[in-house]
Amino acid sequence: MTNYARSEREQLADLLAGTGPDAPTLCEGWTTRDLAAHLVVRDRRPDSALGLLIKPLAGRGERIRLARAALPYQELIGQVRNPPVWSPISNPLVEPLTNTMEMFIHHEDVRRGDGQWEPRTLDRGLETTLYRNLKLIVRGSLARLRISAEVEATGFPPIRVGDDPVARITGDAGELAVFFFGRQRAARVAIDGAPEIAERLRTARLGV
Repeated sequence: MTNYARSEREQLADLLAGTGPDAPTLCEGWTTRDLAAHLVVRDRRPDSALGLLIKPLAGRGERIRLARAALPYQELIGQVRNPPVWSPISNPLVEPLTNTMEMFIHHEDVRRGDGQWEPRTLDRGLETTLYRNLKLIVRGSLARLRISAEVEATGFPPIRVGDDPVARITGDAGELAVFFFGRQRAARVAIDGAPEIAERLRTARLGV
């Protein structure tokens, strides 16, 4: 069985190395160096996320990330490529569950950062994994927006949220993943519905 988290991680590390440290990404304000530092901190410093739960520590995670970003770029890439086996989210036992979507989205953040890109043709197994993750994210996002909609990934059963859909959102599983992780402007997704509903969906703060 293919470990898509690992294959996406490898491809992302290769791409980061090829683009260099100063290339744009879809993460607003972040270069490739910033994104690489984020991934390394996520793998190696789980304590950096405490600021999400404890307000007085809100700036701590960013300080940790900035310190990591100061490392030589090739060293950063090596740490992205090779997470520690003790990592609570990146060890071989849990990585397929915790990192497939994370690595896919950040891979696309770099691929699409300069606006010159075409969608990849994804392995069916990867599309299936993305679709499984997408179901939870779609339901949570649309519930927060209070929008009833049907979301259809090509080749998969529709995901229906609400009893009376006012919009239909369609695209390949990878494109819908990019869309519902808040990168709407860089996703090739079609929205059928009233213009004001489509605009809300395209400009809302989606993601987790």
